[in-house]
Amino acid sequence: MAEKKAFYITTTLPYVNAEPHIGFAMELIHADVIARAKKLQDFEVFFNTGTDEHGAKIYDKAREARKDPQKYVDEYAAKFRGLIELLGVDKESIHFIRTTDSHHKKAAQKIWELCDKSGDIYKKNYKVRYCVGCELEKTDSELENGRCPLHPDRELEIREEENYFFRFSKYQQPLLNFYREHPDFVIPDFRFNEVIKFVEMGLEDFSISRLKSKMPWGIPVPSDEDHVMYVWFDALTNYVSTTGWPENTAEFKKWWPGVQFAGKDQVRQQAAMWQAMLMSANLPLSSQIIIHGFINFGGQKMSKSLSNFITPQEMVGKFGREAFRAIMCGINQFEDTEVSWKGFELTYNSNLVNGLGNLVSRIMTLAQSNLAGSVVVPEWEDMSEYFSYLNKFEVKNALEYIWKRVCTLDKKIQDQKPWESKDREVIGTLVTALYSIARMLNPFMPETSAKIKQAIKENKKPENLFPRLNA
Repeated sequence: MAEKKAFYITTTLPYVNAEPHIGFAMELIHADVIARAKKLQDFEVFFNTGTDEHGAKIYDKAREARKDPQKYVDEYAAKFRGLIELLGVDKESIHFIRTTDSHHKKAAQKIWELCDKSGDIYKKNYKVRYCVGCELEKTDSELENGRCPLHPDRELEIREEENYFFRFSKYQQPLLNFYREHPDFVIPDFRFNEVIKFVEMGLEDFSISRLKSKMPWGIPVPSDEDHVMYVWFDALTNYVSTTGWPENTAEFKKWWPGVQFAGKDQVRQQAAMWQAMLMSANLPLSSQIIIHGFINFGGQKMSKSLSNFITPQEMVGKFGREAFRAIMCGINQFEDTEVSWKGFELTYNSNLVNGLGNLVSRIMTLAQSNLAGSVVVPEWEDMSEYFSYLNKFEVKNALEYIWKRVCTLDKKIQDQKPWESKDREVIGTLVTALYSIARMLNPFMPETSAKIKQAIKENKKPENLFPRLNA
């Protein structure tokens, strides 16, 4: 038997300074859809997610709560780990990493040592305006009315101290060369243009440590007990440490490089800073970076700092896990999207109650009443168009392809009126077409897919898949 091809995919690691909201849930669900689709294409999949647990935001939040930072992050990490079960993420492929894991700490220190060996780490005094919300330094061009546009409720801090720096400026041309050689490195292309422009404008070396006396919550800098690592330098390393690097070179080479999902506020961190760190450490660069837009609620970006977010628990409680997955996959992932409860309800009723749910009920009622036994389902039909969307990470387009198939099949029923003719061949064809839809639903709604397949196998109308919402 031929060895399966390996595929690695990762979400970003969310900061554990507040409850999970549906913005990260969308990223996790989208990555899970791609992971499941790759398994359907006979890949062996490594799916990474986890929690980012160091830095000033966490330290400040723990102090506000009067808790030890480790106890504080333990509580929140459990909530993010709980999303795996809540959202129906594939447990067979998932790897959950925490940046407070002992192995990750050693890997981050190893990356530091490799970058230092390349001559890319040095110490200097500096003064900068700093956004604690982003955990990033800010230049004049990045500010709006003197504030970070992503965290307008926060005052910028003026920081002046001695830190270690990474020679980011050294990698301007190597990055541009890499981008030119890999024209689909960042998806969508307009986000790629953003990062190219950012690098072309010139790169400034960035701070990669904090004085332990001021902010002790971080990974110790190798050979300097007075400093801890800057949270981004630490957290980005998770993408390789999760594979067992640096000790387990066989697993690392098997899985890395991989595909990374991230939000649009992390374009430069993921597509430039992290790639420069990899170059410095002489490690392979990421395969691709997939950037999604923000989810806006009430006219504003859904944000932990603004507390204007919807939780995954609320969505699952109202619509159910499978429906929530479908709703999130129907969002225009590459652009900012305004959402509302009314919009979610319309999607639920249109695509699931009146669409898929009604179609399954109609076909399986006909089959149960008119067929002597279950239909023999064929092997996979040609689904190249369906997989072409998923291979380009176009989750929404792949799901819309399925909904079009649902509508086409529903129209076929209306045109052929099999309830009048009771033609077994026609009904059998409808059941076969429904089975194909169930196959395609697997990455999006695995439980629903299984229920439809089981109903076809038993030649029995299933229970109502998507109950109508209470008024």
